Amino acid sequence: MKGNFVYHNPTKLYFGENALAYLADELKQYGPTVQLCYGSGSIKRNGIYDTIIDILHKAGKTVVEDAGVMPNPTIEKLYEGAQMARQHNVDLILAVGGGSTIDYAKGVSCSAWCDEDPWQKYYLQQQEASCKVIPIGAVLTMVGTGSEMNGGSVITNRKEGLKIGKVFGSYAFPKFTILNPTFTFTVPQYQMVAGFFDIMSHIMEQYFQGDGDYTTDYIAEGLMRSLIHASRIAVKEPHNYEARANIMWTATWALNTLLKCGKGGDWMVHMIGQAIGAHTDATHGMTLAAVSLPYYRFVKQFGMHKFVRFATNVWNVNTEGKTPEEIADEGINALQKWMQEIGVVLNAAELGVTNNNIEAIADSTLIFDSGYHKMTRDEIIQILKQTIQ
Repeated sequence: MKGNFVYHNPTKLYFGENALAYLADELKQYGPTVQLCYGSGSIKRNGIYDTIIDILHKAGKTVVEDAGVMPNPTIEKLYEGAQMARQHNVDLILAVGGGSTIDYAKGVSCSAWCDEDPWQKYYLQQQEASCKVIPIGAVLTMVGTGSEMNGGSVITNRKEGLKIGKVFGSYAFPKFTILNPTFTFTVPQYQMVAGFFDIMSHIMEQYFQGDGDYTTDYIAEGLMRSLIHASRIAVKEPHNYEARANIMWTATWALNTLLKCGKGGDWMVHMIGQAIGAHTDATHGMTLAAVSLPYYRFVKQFGMHKFVRFATNVWNVNTEGKTPEEIADEGINALQKWMQEIGVVLNAAELGVTNNNIEAIADSTLIFDSGYHKMTRDEIIQILKQTIQ
């Protein structure tokens, strides 16, 4: 493990069935006005909304409701939320929902007092915030993104066909996050398994990079094994508390900046998946699932040693008498079998990808040079073509 890094994560986590009881104490640290961000209303149907509103009112807070955060938050919604926060001079943004809601809240927190266009400044130019940043807290109801303990914020500009993530500094991390596994029980199966694969993708994209001996790779292997085991239980028993709790905890550690310490990552699956989402508005985790198998089968030739390790340490592939390529292929085949078992989308045609929009998706894909191979536009097009075969 080489190189220099700084590790700092300021988010306080409250985990367990009684985690929400700590919200009242956290609220004491902030001013009187709270912007409550949530999605289409599922938290009203399952009762979480009423419980949180009661806690906010008992704490003497004025609540500014910011509803309607969509699964792929748009730049128009970001502008709306930022204007709301500035108009009401809010003291805390409380995001209740999944990763999209928390991503959105971070964008709002850094945009409300920004005198520049946040799309240009943060997402296109990847600059840091130089204005007042509103603190945020989170109550997580769907696992997958890890947004509850990082600075990531992904926003979609549908007019430009772009879906771009900005990883803000620790100043934009949630100050606290409530993690109650039972809050995830009512998530529909399709969204649940999409979240499971999002977790897996986060780990793999930090794992498949580097040639050294990294402590974090050993941690990543353990997280993947835990996720695989628990997900198999959860798809059959969605209310199995232990399985859902382990998955929630794995999701947080998959992308809270720990696994990248001392190394980079290969984020091209996310870049291609996000481009698909920008053009189709498809569920994020499913876009990653549709892209992953053809992508990893292509890049394994450039990082064969790591794919052999993946097959051996994650999937327990028997290596006796086999070539490295045979071992690597068995590992990817085991990944595919698990994906089929939990029920994620493997054909991007189901998500709206066609021969007619493949080139536009490729043009919207940001290309990074941090993995085992820097992709070309033509290679991305070939990967996309394989996703709809």
